[in-house]
Amino acid sequence: MKGYYKYFGSKLLWFFVTFLCALVLNFILPRLMPADPVQMIVGQIASGIQSADTIQEIYRQYASRFGLDKPVAQQFFIYIGNLLRGDMGVSFTTERGRAITDLLSSALVWEIALQLPAILVGWILGNVLGALAAYIRKGFDKVLVPVSLFLGGLPAFGMAISLLVLFAINLKIAPISGGYGFDLVPAFTPTFVWSVITHYQLPFWSIVLIAIGGQAIGMRSMSIYELNADYVKYSRFLGIKDSKIVGYVFRNAMLPQITGLALSIGTMIGGALVAETVFNYPGLGTTLYKGLLRSDYPLISGSTLIVTIMVLFASFIIEIIYGLIDPRVKANQMD
Repeated sequence: MKGYYKYFGSKLLWFFVTFLCALVLNFILPRLMPADPVQMIVGQIASGIQSADTIQEIYRQYASRFGLDKPVAQQFFIYIGNLLRGDMGVSFTTERGRAITDLLSSALVWEIALQLPAILVGWILGNVLGALAAYIRKGFDKVLVPVSLFLGGLPAFGMAISLLVLFAINLKIAPISGGYGFDLVPAFTPTFVWSVITHYQLPFWSIVLIAIGGQAIGMRSMSIYELNADYVKYSRFLGIKDSKIVGYVFRNAMLPQITGLALSIGTMIGGALVAETVFNYPGLGTTLYKGLLRSDYPLISGSTLIVTIMVLFASFIIEIIYGLIDPRVKANQMD
């Protein structure tokens, strides 16, 4: 147990250091973008104004309002102080003056509702199919491999656009875009709920199908490797039941897949950005995309900070689980 505490402490330390580095990059990188958000605002407000002094004064007022007239180092410490109070600032351009926490909390609900079920369904179906292909082989394997390679290799935007063209434009059995009907006001009514469900289908399946392909290939490869391992041959030689052997085989093959699941959950915004942009779905990916287009520093930093936390948290949890279930990690702890 002492070895496990040491293992846990070392992982916690490294993730803390990684978080601090990510926090610095999270603040600096948006400010290295060539676009100037204040200039964009002034360009909209000062349209038609001829006086250069007036335009300059408007620029100065907005730069002061957003704290961009201060040195970068001072801005950083103000940013950290605000974060410690749970304040991510206000949006510069996307919804000017609205708190970033409000924008992101609203987007995060849609994000999790779309991405988490899609990732889990794709992961479960892909691993089941991959395990069956490795164990059954023959015709099932010959069909699954090319289909999985096609699905896994298809770009996210290609899958999203293909489903959009086929089901929304050609067959007209699914909505084209949005999270719900544009003529509806969000409310817990049968009409609104049904609209959300119908708009949910295409983004959901565009993520699931790609996830199935990648997971099936990964699980099949790991399962075949484990089935040909020496311990399997020796166990069969000893007369151990095949059902018991297969249980150990697939448990070992699942370890890398669990890591993939944790990282998929942590980086769910990556797949969301494409699917949500194509379908104009109101999630975190779309919110980040709008922030990038308009160089909205607080919105970009807030969105990427959430992604950073999700990735680190998912990675940390999976490392701890590995320490409990993987015999190889346990042996290293004892050493």
